[in-house]
Amino acid sequence: MPSRLQDELTRLVSAGVLRPYQAEALRTAAEADAGRPPAPVPPSATPEQPRTVRTPPTATHSSALTEVLGYIGGALLLGAVALLTLANWGEMGRAARISTGTSAAVILLGTAAVLALLRRREQLSSALASLGCCVAGFATYVAIEGEAGRVVGVAVALALAVLGVWWLAGSSLLVATFGILAVGVLVITADVLTPDTSTTTNSAGIAGTGFILVAFVMAMFGLVRDQVTAWSLAGAAMFSSSICWLVQERGEVMALAVGTAGPAALLVAYGRRHASAYAVVGCSILLVIWPISLYQLTNNVAGVAIGLVIASTALLLAVLLLTRRQRRLVE
Repeated sequence: MPSRLQDELTRLVSAGVLRPYQAEALRTAAEADAGRPPAPVPPSATPEQPRTVRTPPTATHSSALTEVLGYIGGALLLGAVALLTLANWGEMGRAARISTGTSAAVILLGTAAVLALLRRREQLSSALASLGCCVAGFATYVAIEGEAGRVVGVAVALALAVLGVWWLAGSSLLVATFGILAVGVLVITADVLTPDTSTTTNSAGIAGTGFILVAFVMAMFGLVRDQVTAWSLAGAAMFSSSICWLVQERGEVMALAVGTAGPAALLVAYGRRHASAYAVVGCSILLVIWPISLYQLTNNVAGVAIGLVIASTALLLAVLLLTRRQRRLVE
């Protein structure tokens, strides 16, 4: 074979244009046309043999059943203690109630801190910390009592939950933070902003605005922590806001707007992240808020049906636009 062809094939293989076996096939064909026996294959052009990748043996979790049973046993023990405490709560004095709540909070938070420092059972540590935050807030309310006790208890629980989210970064702490914020919205609305019981209908709109703020806070948490959990909880906060606006006098339009904005954001996030939780939460909100809001606005089942048809058309158009955009990005 001419050295020029050999050099050109070697260059093409080195440049990645040809595979070694393709260069060998061309070399063999050229030598066959020349009527000479094939020359020995140079070492550089030998076909690459696939390397055998040895996968490490999968670690067998022999203690998985023991761990699960330990969680179940701990949960049952905690439930038994809680039931006994609730059963005897009315017979306890104020000092006994304070000591019981404080002891439970210290045990839960202390155990969570020890597990976190030892870097053992991170999920269990987050779960215990989330319970400890709530118990600490309740113990603070028991110690102070009254409206001030509720506000201070929420503040203490929220501070501990935020500290836990920053330190442990567990999804259960995000859930606890959402629950504490929700309770805080109701407490501030009822005890601080609208203490007069005659303004119940106005307090619903204030609570609805508060839940919008909760949704914003959870969305911010999603930028630094578990995004799927945080943004799903943000959608739940928007759902709570819509329910509050439905209670508010002439709040159907606002409920419809909030009940549309939240699912729209979740569905856009689903189109980008492909997390099924976004689609489930978003569609659930739409299926609940839209029929109720439309019925309160039109007071007619036909109006509800027309509104749902319009909403479904808008959703289908949004799906088509997202699909086309995704195809353009792939191309």
